[in-house]
Amino acid sequence: MTEELSLLGHASRLPGEPGEAVLESFPNRNAGRDYWIHLDYPEFSSLCPVTGQPDTARLRICYVPGERCLETKSLKYYLASWRNTALFNEDIVNRILDDVVKACAPRQVIVRGDFSARGGIRLTCQASEPAGVPANPFAL
Repeated sequence: MTEELSLLGHASRLPGEPGEAVLESFPNRNAGRDYWIHLDYPEFSSLCPVTGQPDTARLRICYVPGERCLETKSLKYYLASWRNTALFNEDIVNRILDDVVKACAPRQVIVRGDFSARGGIRLTCQASEPAGVPANPFAL
């Protein structure tokens, strides 16, 4: 089952940007049951596309897996690859949602970014697939 995973158990360098990163997945041994997986990354960082200043966030991904589950080391590398990427916060959350869906085709997924205050305003962006999935109170 782990033979198809290229990062787990191997040393490798962090990707320089999200396009270089590979989100890996593995077979879900409990695909006949709906259950939530909660992933919390409190040290997310990217760059403001206007000022070039760093943006930081707590990024959370909560999903009900389908046939596959995300492999967490590849997720860690993928999320770290955003550190030098200049993009608006809303675009980041939606791109991460798209990349998670592409990597493991979850039944439901919510991606939420709680970004640190800039100019006195704290921004939170949440996107889901399928559209309109209500927020699971345990996930957020």
